[in-house]
Amino acid sequence: MNKVTAVVLAGSRPGGDPFAEAYGTDLKALIPVAGLPMVQRPVAALLSSDRVESIHVLAQQPERIREVLPSDPQVSVEQSGDTIASTVEAFCFDPNMRWPVFVTTSDHALLTPAMIGEFLSKAEGADVAIGVVSRNVMLKRFPQAQRTWLKFRGGAYSGANLFLLGGPEVRTALELWRSNEQDRKKSWRLLFSLGITGFLGAALRMRTLQQTLDAVGRKLGLKIRAIEMSDPLAAIDVDKPADHELVTAILKGRA
Repeated sequence: MNKVTAVVLAGSRPGGDPFAEAYGTDLKALIPVAGLPMVQRPVAALLSSDRVESIHVLAQQPERIREVLPSDPQVSVEQSGDTIASTVEAFCFDPNMRWPVFVTTSDHALLTPAMIGEFLSKAEGADVAIGVVSRNVMLKRFPQAQRTWLKFRGGAYSGANLFLLGGPEVRTALELWRSNEQDRKKSWRLLFSLGITGFLGAALRMRTLQQTLDAVGRKLGLKIRAIEMSDPLAAIDVDKPADHELVTAILKGRA
């Protein structure tokens, strides 16, 4: 795989963020984690990876995010859209885009170059790849971990906030995602357009995660792959106080 264009989503929730405010800021990306603004950590991991060509940090207040990031020619901080889907879609419709695009988030404070390398190696050849961690892998290291688990035949998984968009062919899927995000009343149409049988199969746990993604991919004309990460830390982001406490403990070597 060629070197990737990396995107770090560092947007803010509309209407204020009580979680961020509890840590002395109004922007989640600037929450201090083990002494550093959170967004610095995934950016540092990307800068240390030999698989990354350029890093684009997208935020509603780019000037404030830029202040805490290193001055490096690989890193740019740019204006984001109001939602995740509209932000990613607008970025990927740039005619000068260099593919593939690797997407992660500013709250992925435990991201490492090893995780990036594993994900990209396993994602090679996919149009869309989605990083996940299985419940078995997570509970072996963190038996008390409280995550949101998506259950399928053969296992349950938590998202790892790692995504690969392989090329321009994914733009149709991004348009569909953005359209559905803006009008949640149309979500049932999305289910039928992608194949309700496949989604029912997943809901009834008759299909594996990859079989479900294969069904979605056939409808979109894309190869969609689930990437199971070997390191459970890939699925631990900083999204609530308990996460902040756990991630801080891990970074300080106490967990």
